[in-house]
Amino acid sequence: MVISLIGLSSSGKSAVGQELVHRFKAQYPNTVLLDGDALRATIAPDLGHTYEDRRESEARRSKLCKLLADQGIHVVLAGLSNYPEWRQWCRDHIFEYFEVYLQVPMDVLIQRDRKGIYKQAQQGNLTNVVGIDIPFETPDHPDLIIDNTGEISVNQVVRRILNSISRRFNMRFNM
Repeated sequence: MVISLIGLSSSGKSAVGQELVHRFKAQYPNTVLLDGDALRATIAPDLGHTYEDRRESEARRSKLCKLLADQGIHVVLAGLSNYPEWRQWCRDHIFEYFEVYLQVPMDVLIQRDRKGIYKQAQQGNLTNVVGIDIPFETPDHPDLIIDNTGEISVNQVVRRILNSISRRFNMRFNM
């Protein structure tokens, strides 16, 4: 199974991904977290952040997820995932693919932005920022949309994801 957590920078993908893997591993030890920044440093250090470089990075990431899933490893992918064609590729090629869109308004993302990406982009000091000068392609049909504005805890977000996965794939989780 591949669970893809999609959203803009600072939408909570990493925090949700870490907790989701922690809970998933309790019953399915063959689970890994592929987190965007660390994954990019590993499989795409030769790429920049342009639209085309990001597309190539996502292609590599999608194919890695399939490779791991085909070997019986559950994958939680926490990444921007801005290319509808690669989201569709995952749906077409990964047997158990589950897409979660963490939806957060831009003003909340800017408030959460620990790396200062949005502020630098707004000041003209950084380019190729998705959501600022690269449009974000909102998922057309994610399996689950969560408004992750901070009104519910990471644990509650993870519980919603596990409940949805449980219903769709007939899996059981200790909550």
